[in-house]
Amino acid sequence: MKVTKDKVVSMHYTLKNDAGEVIDSSEGKETMDFLQGHGNIIPGLEKALEGSKKGDKVEVSIKPEEGYGLKLDDAIQEIPRTALQGIDEVTIGMQLQSQDQDGNPFVVTVIKLDDEKITVDANHPLAGETLHFSVSIEDIRVALEEEVSHGHAHSAGGHSH
Repeated sequence: MKVTKDKVVSMHYTLKNDAGEVIDSSEGKETMDFLQGHGNIIPGLEKALEGSKKGDKVEVSIKPEEGYGLKLDDAIQEIPRTALQGIDEVTIGMQLQSQDQDGNPFVVTVIKLDDEKITVDANHPLAGETLHFSVSIEDIRVALEEEVSHGHAHSAGGHSH
């Protein structure tokens, strides 16, 4: 069986940056399971894994455009400290929940602060980065109808929304 649309893929992966530093890895943990062809993983990795078989090892570098996107300057904003009522201590690197005009939640990271204002970055932390993946395909199975209709893989123990 091959990795194709509507297959549930179980994989182990190690993700490194351009400097060769490990950013994330599933080694020694549960596999990462996803539904191929439904945008559950970044586009470049989904494309690179298409057609792979159980046991395959895939080494791939993903450019920002096929990963978490380019870093956008307009996603960096200054807000007055008074806008963060109820938060006693704000530190650089802290992640804050925010909302757009339509009420959709998103996360911003504090990147700079002074007595009057806080600079936040709404870019994904890996935006603008070339991502280097080492992947091993551990298993592939046909997705259940429920998984396809929900658009993601369900764990072995079931699933609830």
